[in-house]
Amino acid sequence: MAEYVAPAAVEIVADQAKEYASPYLRYFFRYGEIVEDFKNQRMALKLRKQRVDTHVDEAKRQTEIIYDDVKDWLRNAEQELEETQNLKDEIDRVKCFKWCPKWGWRYSLSKKLAEKIPIISKLLETSDFARVGYRRPLQGIEFITSTDFMDSESSKSAFNQIMEAINAKGVNMIGLHGMPGVGKTTLAKEVGKHAREQKLFDKVVMFTMSQNPNIRTIQDKVAEMFGLNFHTNTEEGRAEELFRSMQRVNKILVIVDDLWEEFKMESIGIPFGDEHEGCKILLTTRRQQVCTKMNCKEIQLGILSKDEAWVLFRDKAGLEDDCSTLNDVAKEVAVQCKGLPLAIVVVAKGLKGESLNGWRDANQRFKDSTHLYDEEVLGGVLEPLKLSYDYLKKGINQMAGNHIQMCFLLCSLFPEDEEIDIEVLITCGIGVGLFPNVYSIEEKRKKFVEALKKLQKSGLLLESGYAGTIRMHDVIRDFAHWLTSTGENRFMVKDTLKEWPHMDESYTAIALWNCSSIIKIFPDKVEFSKLKTLFLEGEGKWNRDDFLVVFGTVFEEMKALQVLLLKRVSFSLKGFPSLPNLKTLWCFSCMLKNLPSLTNMRSLEILALIGTKIDGINEELLKLSTLKYLRLSGVVQNVPLPPQPNLVSRHIISEYFYYSRTDEGINFPPGLVSRLTSLQELHVIPKNNLNLLELKSLSRLTALSLTLSTYQIPREDFVLPKLQRYAIVVGEKYSSNREAFIRRLDIQDFSSSLSAFNNLFCNVEELNLRNVGGQKNIVPSIDEMGLNELTSLQLESCDDMEFLIDTKNDQGSSTVAFSNLVELNIKPLLSNLTELRLHSLPKLKRIWEVKPSHRAIASLQSLKVVSIEYCDNLKTIFSPCLALSMLHLEELYIRYCDRLEQVIGFGQEDEIIENDCLLYCWPKLEVLRIKDCESLKYISSNTLIQSLESVYIYNCHQLIQIYNMEQSIVLPELGSQESLTNLTVLELRSLPELKYMWNGPNHYLHRVEITKCDKLTYLFSEITARTLVHLQFLEIWNCYSLEHLIGEAENMDEIDISNTKDQSPLFLPNLKGVRIAKCENLKYLCSSQALPYLESIEIEDCPRLIQIFNMEKNKDGFGLQNHCWKKLKTLRIEDCQLLKYVFANTLSQGFPLLESLCLKNCPQLLQVFSSTEGRDVIGDHILLNVPFLQDLVVINCPQFSCFIVQAQLIKELVLSNVGNSGQLCNTDVPVFNEGCIVVGNHEELFQVQGGYSFSSINILRLRNLFEVRVLWNDFAQVVTLENLTTLTLSNCKKLRYIFSPMMASSLSHLEDLFIERCEEIERLILAKDQVSSSSSNGDTSLQPMSFPNLTQIVVTNCKNLNSLFPFRFAPVLPKLESLIVKRNYKLEQVFELEEKVEVVAKEEMKFDKLKWLSLVELPGLIHFSPKGYHSVFPAMIKLKVKDCPRLTIGFFIDSQEFVHCKTKMVEQDAVEESTTVQNAIFNENIDWSRWWR
Repeated sequence: MAEYVAPAAVEIVADQAKEYASPYLRYFFRYGEIVEDFKNQRMALKLRKQRVDTHVDEAKRQTEIIYDDVKDWLRNAEQELEETQNLKDEIDRVKCFKWCPKWGWRYSLSKKLAEKIPIISKLLETSDFARVGYRRPLQGIEFITSTDFMDSESSKSAFNQIMEAINAKGVNMIGLHGMPGVGKTTLAKEVGKHAREQKLFDKVVMFTMSQNPNIRTIQDKVAEMFGLNFHTNTEEGRAEELFRSMQRVNKILVIVDDLWEEFKMESIGIPFGDEHEGCKILLTTRRQQVCTKMNCKEIQLGILSKDEAWVLFRDKAGLEDDCSTLNDVAKEVAVQCKGLPLAIVVVAKGLKGESLNGWRDANQRFKDSTHLYDEEVLGGVLEPLKLSYDYLKKGINQMAGNHIQMCFLLCSLFPEDEEIDIEVLITCGIGVGLFPNVYSIEEKRKKFVEALKKLQKSGLLLESGYAGTIRMHDVIRDFAHWLTSTGENRFMVKDTLKEWPHMDESYTAIALWNCSSIIKIFPDKVEFSKLKTLFLEGEGKWNRDDFLVVFGTVFEEMKALQVLLLKRVSFSLKGFPSLPNLKTLWCFSCMLKNLPSLTNMRSLEILALIGTKIDGINEELLKLSTLKYLRLSGVVQNVPLPPQPNLVSRHIISEYFYYSRTDEGINFPPGLVSRLTSLQELHVIPKNNLNLLELKSLSRLTALSLTLSTYQIPREDFVLPKLQRYAIVVGEKYSSNREAFIRRLDIQDFSSSLSAFNNLFCNVEELNLRNVGGQKNIVPSIDEMGLNELTSLQLESCDDMEFLIDTKNDQGSSTVAFSNLVELNIKPLLSNLTELRLHSLPKLKRIWEVKPSHRAIASLQSLKVVSIEYCDNLKTIFSPCLALSMLHLEELYIRYCDRLEQVIGFGQEDEIIENDCLLYCWPKLEVLRIKDCESLKYISSNTLIQSLESVYIYNCHQLIQIYNMEQSIVLPELGSQESLTNLTVLELRSLPELKYMWNGPNHYLHRVEITKCDKLTYLFSEITARTLVHLQFLEIWNCYSLEHLIGEAENMDEIDISNTKDQSPLFLPNLKGVRIAKCENLKYLCSSQALPYLESIEIEDCPRLIQIFNMEKNKDGFGLQNHCWKKLKTLRIEDCQLLKYVFANTLSQGFPLLESLCLKNCPQLLQVFSSTEGRDVIGDHILLNVPFLQDLVVINCPQFSCFIVQAQLIKELVLSNVGNSGQLCNTDVPVFNEGCIVVGNHEELFQVQGGYSFSSINILRLRNLFEVRVLWNDFAQVVTLENLTTLTLSNCKKLRYIFSPMMASSLSHLEDLFIERCEEIERLILAKDQVSSSSSNGDTSLQPMSFPNLTQIVVTNCKNLNSLFPFRFAPVLPKLESLIVKRNYKLEQVFELEEKVEVVAKEEMKFDKLKWLSLVELPGLIHFSPKGYHSVFPAMIKLKVKDCPRLTIGFFIDSQEFVHCKTKMVEQDAVEESTTVQNAIFNENIDWSRWWR
């Protein structure tokens, strides 16, 4: 019974004590509530951290840079979760004995929990990050890949002239002109690359104009470089946005390539000249007159000299540098290239590998083609290009050569600078009859790929930045157009067509791009009896409903037409004509109001409808008896088409074409597909109703792209046919518009047998399984032959998966057969796999379950990327023999594998092989990321991993050592080897058992971040530290046992370092940034003080830190000399209780670039540095000359010695409790030739000399400076604070005033004014009659004082203050929003007249923006404003007046709800007379709010 009574009694006592209990009793009686609150808060924090972790991981995958405050929050959250885990365990572990609680334990635990709750709550409040990272600034791919620059005399001269012009004042546009193919673009890229590497500009951007520039595409590219997202759609609006964005960047280099005519850069949005003097424009053009018209600094790029041309030619042709006959002939050929780099490269590549006779033949061809010299457009480049074009037939039969040449000519039909889609090009080539002797489309595709490779090797085509595309140089395109201007194949290509061009019947190919929809004379019928190819594109506008309207009759007289490509075209209702020879029809983003009659297209082989609006798929398709290729992507029905996505260029890539999100899919009539018996390729990208059983009738099918639901997979015994290319997506939720460019299977939410895909597993290249049940392994369950073509494997939430490979438990006859196959040297299983991703496989025990006899097939030799997450049953990932086979592994990611102990480990005794106790594996591994693996102890044991560049290990609480190497590995011819020698980035977080990392050398380490590694006493051994010659950034957080960065020699094993390469006499010679926080036992960083490149030092909360550098143990002799920190920009030291000096033996001139100095809460700190140089000490003061200092903050450093700072660019100055526990700084401050700041507890803060103005100061905060009497003394000097925005004065007890009238009149940007506990201050602004009349330069003709931007005023506890602001007859505070005046006992008037003038008429004083007014405990206050003034507050929402007994004013509200203030006598008369008064407030204490009336 007692066990029930006691809790009730406790509850009664708790309720009764609630009213009277102190906070301490709450720990007894509210224990249950505190525990519940704690648990809820902790769980919320845990979930929130997981969410932030997810966002951070996603941001990192997008190569974003994580914000520092997000990093700090994650560290703090992780720390709280770890610290509170013990409390949570204690709650679960300890319980009451029957009815009697353990009161002492309950009180103690409750108190701990209650203290943690607000900390966790604060973390939750500050976790709402709009973004966790930001995009890395784009550098411009042109400059990253610019490697073709040849350092010739002409290019060197032009380069130097360009750089000179870039650095010259008054030159904002530079024009580089020269012949086509001379190398203008290459040189421009080299300039951009050099400017970026040398950091001459903040941004370098390059784009191509071409003859018909696409302004929107150019704007998109420039905006991407500046991180701008447009909010307007018009070109003009986007130009203005870009203009303003670029104006905010100080120095910009814009490279405009291939400009053909005078152009206004403002139409793109590029500011220059008077609009942006820091923006320089470099343009390239073939035409010198363009440079002249645009007022450029003109620079000409000449051709190569004869010797230079030969060197380039010889290199590209692969010739030896000798005196052979072949070289003699080759030199003659090189001369014919006229010194043009493009011609040299093309011809040399075309002739590479030719015999002597071949070279002689080429030379003779040159000599026989002198008629080409007269061409004006292409000049000397035409002849060598013609030679290269002719040589396409060399070594192959005439027909094949002709087809390669036609393939080249087809490329010239696409727009200039286009990324040409290879698939579109191939199907168009098939349409015009190329490679007719090859039947299947797949075999034709292979022929085309070979042809394109030959064209690339010949220099006639270029690689593209996009997979599946190629490019054509504009000069080569011009050459192709020259070739097709006459002869059998006549082409016409036009861009940005505004009217129908004049043409005749002889053209065989026509391409009209970007045709305006306003063309009025577009003909109804055109006769082109020879036309075989027609490309027609409507204008690319933002409004996609504006199609180019074409009547079907246009095509009636094009009977020979074989290829028709239409983009943004709408057909009229007149129908589609008969085109009996048409073989290829592509429709991109078109509108076919009635599906064209296909009756008279009996030769059609290829039909592709991409993003095209049609009425539906019907039986008309059956009339295409020869149809071999059908592609349907984004075909929509009666749905308006959305805006076309912004692409880098206008290239026609089917993958990028949208389809409507309202698309309900494609509905095939039943049995339709099965009757298309000639079909070889079927690509249906959106969802559909296709019955897969119909595919059985398509015996010729070789390629298939489909998106299927799980219900479309037949339940009966069905197997997809063998295919050469496929991209099949199964799953309702898994959206994809991928097409069959590689062999890909995506299967999701599938629990049935995978037998339907059996014919595809043998050659699948990419396999993705998500939430697929019933499979215990991949091999042999899915494919016993080993999936040898697989390059990428992703598994997620496959709960039944135990092994990827299981060759250990073979049974029955299959084991014998499989073993025989192994003995016959079958290709190792999964040997082509390049990517492996495993996610949420809770039963997975091992990657590969292997028998010793099968060790020969245990090979992952091609694997490059491994990602493993949430595989809770894994203890080791790779066996030694498997790890040894992974010769190409580059990236390894492991997360949330709770039982994982080692990444490489011996799972079974029978896996141990001879000499495998020492492993040299993963020779190409570069990135290792491991996170949240609670049981992990080692990455690997006795394993040499040399290639690692980046290591990230988080939250592995059992990890003892990063790298466990018990003995050295000796490799033949290489000798003894060390591990981790190539590491560049190291991040370790929350590894509480980690005691040390490694002792070997490292020559490349660039950045180190260590967090919460409590048992680390030092980071690097001495031998390691001496080799860290490239370490630049070091960040350490929450390492409790850390005493110093570098281990002392006596604490380490003796190591022979005599043969160590790159051994530096200094420690960390290239270190740039150091950030250390919350390392309780840190005593010093290291012994060496010679860090010539150090830019930033930030140290926080290191209570035992004695000195930054231990000079007593300095072994390099640096303690005997003074130092200069020539690169140091930031110095921040906080909460270091024992620190006395930041730097020892440092010259005062030793901080030439210092920009920020912050010292906080260092009670023993005496000085920033100690110096023995007499010239640094003037009297009792140390002079610190810091010409670039912008931020100076010294807070709570009571022992700090006074010093003098000369800083002309200071923007923020904060001094609080500086030098107050010692004697007052010597009052005899020396006089200097320029202004200076006295840092310390001195009577005068600023010393003003020579008319120097402290105009750069934005923020000024002075607190607890008990001896300061004046900020500056000599008012005769011109002292302005024109940029001051915030002024805070607190507890400066002897300060008498702040500003002189002259100074106050300059405070045009002041926004916030805070003054408290300044007991001696009488006036904020000194009266004019108080300014010393002895000032020789005094000026009494002052402008009226005004504070146009002041928004907030707080003045409290200033005992002697008698008025706030003097003013004349103009409004002084037009933007004031908040005025708080409290406990200023002598204050009589808030606002007073600057001059004693009697106010006869009633004057109105209006405060349009004032919202909050508080007058509290002002016993002397009589008036708010001068007598006779009427104050109006239209925006007032909060008014508080309390304990102001002498106040003679009253407040009332009028009918407009404006608050008014007048003297009480005048106010009462007004109330009686005015009919507009709604409410009068005369109470002694007022607390009024507009919200609560």
